[in-house]
Parts: sequence; structure tokens; C-alpha cells
Amino acid sequence: MDSQGQTTSLQRLQNVEKRIVKVLELAGGVMDELASPLGPRKDVVQNHCLEFMQLIKDIQVALRDEIKSACEYRPFEKCDYGSRIANEICYKKVELIMSQLDAMKQTIDDYHTAV
Repeated sequence: MDSQGQTTSLQRLQNVEKRIVKVLELAGGVMDELASPLGPRKDVVQNHCLEFMQLIKDIQVALRDEIKSACEYRPFEKCDYGSRIANEICYKKVELIMSQLDAMKQTIDDYHTAV
């Protein structure tokens, strides 16, 4: 996750997009080489094919990592909403109990003054 932490998901996907463009350029280069009137140069075709296959593998790995990362994404993981609401509920409960205790004290005081 260290390397992923350095860039955003959008930046990583943009890099994948650049690799896809490069793959298409390589495929076009091979097609041009095969259509050459002098015939294809074996070493050029082989180098393009090797680079093509490596880029395809890199693209697959990058996309797999992005899918895995998206599945693990928890947007509310660091949200404090739940604890804040629980705190507010507890506060309201304490207020209610205090008002009931005040009412009980008033009733006791009223009883003692009446006797």
C-alpha cells in the first residue's frame, strides 16, 4: 500500500490509460512492420511483441489492484458521526435524568415544608 498511498486512484488509472495507448502504438508498429514492402524485420516484431505482452501483464496487475482497492474502500471508516450521535444521546439522557432528579428534589422539599 506504500506505493499506492503515494498516488491517487485516478492517477494510477491515468497511468494505466497511458500504458493502453502504448500497447496500441506497439500493435500499430507491428502491423506497419508486417505490411512493409521489404518484409517484416524479425527482431523489431519480436521486440514489439515482448514489450506488448509485458505491458498487457502490467495493465492487468494494475487494474486488479485498483479493483481490489475499490472493494476494500470504506468511505465512512474515519467518520466520527456514530460516536458524535451516541455522545449527543447520552447527553440528552443525562439532561432528562437531571430534570427528573430536580423534580424529585422539589417534591421532597414540598413534602418537608408541608409537614
